[in-house]
Amino acid sequence: MGSHVIDSELFGNQFSSVEMREVFSLESMLKGWIDVEVALAKAESELGIVPEEAAQEIERKGRVERFDVPALKKGVEETWHPLVPFVREYKAMCDDGHGEYLHWGATTQDIVDTGAVLQTKQALGLIERDLLAIVASLCGMARAHAGTIMPGRTHGQHALPITFGYKVVVWISEILRHLERLDQLKPRVLTGNLSGAVGTMAFLGETGPSVQNRVMELLGLNTPEIAWHASRDRIADVAAFLAMVGATFGKIAKEIILLQKTEVAELEEPFAAGKVGSSTMPQKRNPMACEAVFATSTVLKAQVGLSFDAMLQEHERDMGLWQVEWEFLPEMFMLAGGILHHMKDILGGLRVRDGNMVENLHRSEGLIMAEAVMGKVAERLGRQRAHDLVYQVAMQSFEKGESFGEALKNHALIKETIGASEIDTLLEPSSYVGLCEHFVEAVSTSAERFLEGRATRARRAYAGRGCLPAEPPQNA
Repeated sequence: MGSHVIDSELFGNQFSSVEMREVFSLESMLKGWIDVEVALAKAESELGIVPEEAAQEIERKGRVERFDVPALKKGVEETWHPLVPFVREYKAMCDDGHGEYLHWGATTQDIVDTGAVLQTKQALGLIERDLLAIVASLCGMARAHAGTIMPGRTHGQHALPITFGYKVVVWISEILRHLERLDQLKPRVLTGNLSGAVGTMAFLGETGPSVQNRVMELLGLNTPEIAWHASRDRIADVAAFLAMVGATFGKIAKEIILLQKTEVAELEEPFAAGKVGSSTMPQKRNPMACEAVFATSTVLKAQVGLSFDAMLQEHERDMGLWQVEWEFLPEMFMLAGGILHHMKDILGGLRVRDGNMVENLHRSEGLIMAEAVMGKVAERLGRQRAHDLVYQVAMQSFEKGESFGEALKNHALIKETIGASEIDTLLEPSSYVGLCEHFVEAVSTSAERFLEGRATRARRAYAGRGCLPAEPPQNA
């Protein structure tokens, strides 16, 4: 049984997802190393550096299931080296001495880093897929609730009326910026490295750049301008992105938790028979899924500092800080994968209690409309004087538990200035939601165009490969 919560048979699926754990499994890591070694051998055979028969044998024997994992483990423990036992075992599998051409001109970090980038490419595909799915779901929610009025809150207190659709498109806009960040970081991050011991390509000489270019082409990765063994900003780039994504969804989960409080009851995460809130209080309908997301997001963003520590490399390579990445980067991806997996379900089945939203609007007995009243009084008496007058009445209304409307009508100057009937009109929340519906339409339309652009791009990409599936693969 796993000792870490991500590997726990009981709690693993609350803190991660099955798909993301598979991306960062031992099998996936070994496959990445094999893919890089095979691509290296192929590229070198094409350029006449190693025999073609050797490259073919290296490819033939490059199967994860051929490796003896217990033997690899024993080898790592004996050598204290992460790759030498792998290279030795791989070489021994190859017949006719072809294994002597394995790992030709490469160093350990070339293979491990480039293999990790292949895993990162897969993982970012899953992140992107889930972000797109969430945006699509939220667009439908925003349009459905474009005019659903609720209290807007600042400092935890009623501020002004808004619509729930407006709140949702604020979320959408933030998620779209994450997708833009993802597009921007991909060219930097999805870059391999195959440059030898200190990055100078001394072993391969003048053929080095051609070998590296061809290897990256075979792997579907970008080629670096220069070795990045000791330049770990690419990893920090990914870590910062994951932390921000986690923070966004931690915030959304916390918002749902706050709005699910018994006294508020405006939202509720999906509930199904059998979901239990307490071992002793049978009535509880706790926001357990949102709490798990919030907890996971807290752990996720705490990891980002390690990525900046790992940038403080010494000289041309530094094993001590490099190994730090082996722990935090897979963990961050798995935590982020768990967050998005749960948020798809939470947001897809979110219960919106619009009746409670309206009821809560009136809890302050009109005080939420104080700005609207002040604005109208200001037209005739000036803004600062209006603010002072309405402040005085609002504080009196709050302290005495008196209706704000009655307090306004009982104030001689305010009543004289705007009149009783106008006070009643000004206290109607639906008259003061500003441009909420405009923003819902604008952001939803922009998001839908973004989604359609992604779908069109995916269709063209697959058509260009000679096939056009009805639905592009999930991590297209």
